[in-house]
Amino acid sequence: MARMSSALRILIVDDDALVRGGLSMMLDGVDGISVAGEAADGDEVPAAVGEHTPDVVLMDLRMERVDGIAATRRVRAQPRAPEVIVLTTFDSDENILHALRAGAGGFLLKDTPPPEIVDAIRKVASGDPILSPRITRRLMDRAATQAGTYEQARAALQALSPREHEVVLAVSEGRSNAEIATGLHMSVPTVKAHISSILTKLDLDNRTQIALMAHDAGLA
Repeated sequence: MARMSSALRILIVDDDALVRGGLSMMLDGVDGISVAGEAADGDEVPAAVGEHTPDVVLMDLRMERVDGIAATRRVRAQPRAPEVIVLTTFDSDENILHALRAGAGGFLLKDTPPPEIVDAIRKVASGDPILSPRITRRLMDRAATQAGTYEQARAALQALSPREHEVVLAVSEGRSNAEIATGLHMSVPTVKAHISSILTKLDLDNRTQIALMAHDAGLA
């Protein structure tokens, strides 16, 4: 989750200079968002993250030396890792699943309207996962039917308390912390504490992975 600051710091990662320039121009004009830096390939990302300390990384998927999935995995393994949104023209089921399991908090197509990209940046920075609406259902259907994942997910979820199970279901339905708090009659800080506990018990990185595990287990 992003630190509290005057503006969200964004790192743009894409091997196309025109794409980087276009995204930078678009985002630099948005209130509360600042483009902190750019990287032209996945192997440049760890150093760029260390230099620019972004809150959110916009990550291209296919790059020449290190692809976006591998770069996402490296970034998310770092202490105080920034959130990652994969922004790509390639929306195959395998690409989406690999990116989310690597720790990406969102997956958007490059033809997503600019206001939706900005909204996604803000939501992911606050801890809410985001996916293009047109790929969400297809993704979840596939996640729930992959061989071997059902039993593994059901076994992992046994470590959770009944209340944590309720929170997992709410997260899998795409509810925000405030919506979960209202629906389960608890405070937002309590919701956040439950989510933190769930992530620790299940050895996951973010809410998107919680939702994937719920669908893997056939709970949603």
